[in-house]
Amino acid sequence: MKWALLDMLFSRTCEGCGAAIVEEPGALCWDCQAGVKMVQVPYCDRCGDPVAGMIGGPYECTGCRRMPPAFDWARSAVRYEGVAQNCLRRFKYHAGTWLLDDLVAWLVALWRTCPRDMRQADFAVPVPLYPKRERERGFNQSALLAEQLARRIGIPFRRRLLWRVKPTETQTHLTAAQRAHNVKGVFSVPWPRGLRGARVVLVDDVMTTGATVNECARALKAAGAAAVLVLTVARGG
Repeated sequence: MKWALLDMLFSRTCEGCGAAIVEEPGALCWDCQAGVKMVQVPYCDRCGDPVAGMIGGPYECTGCRRMPPAFDWARSAVRYEGVAQNCLRRFKYHAGTWLLDDLVAWLVALWRTCPRDMRQADFAVPVPLYPKRERERGFNQSALLAEQLARRIGIPFRRRLLWRVKPTETQTHLTAAQRAHNVKGVFSVPWPRGLRGARVVLVDDVMTTGATVNECARALKAAGAAAVLVLTVARGG
């Protein structure tokens, strides 16, 4: 009903191909929705990094075996390519907040596919931006995602639990080692009350090497969290 009423007032075009949207809810036509590549098995049991080929039985990638991450597990909904990449870039860098419902829908679908024991969470927390960058952008994309996800899966949202206490350069063009060094020690939990023993869902838009969410998880664990479960909309390569 909501989309029908809006369509009476405003014409909509697909965010992916530009075609007119007539019946489809959200910002993508049926063809573009079908073209989004979901992250599917096989992938690392710990970090969720997809693996080419067939894997028999439980699998943990070389990176997680060599240097176990601070988070307990991580999962991503879609591949960071094609239509999904375009949507996330518009959402993050061009204030495309009209895409929020579509992105959260991918996160909710991901959450529902996770094993039941992994879905025992106390609250959701976003990866924070440094205050100056958040003021410049006008919003924290991870906070918007985490708040809507928490509402739809029925857990509390804790926006100000985790802080970014130092500015950092963008991770986009850095190597894995540079990314890890760039975010080392930049996150803090200044008021950890209520965190001890909690299972935290940490939400971000894109996970590539996992350096940012790993450092966030390290800060949350140091402040008393029992488990950190990472959910991101997309997984980059």
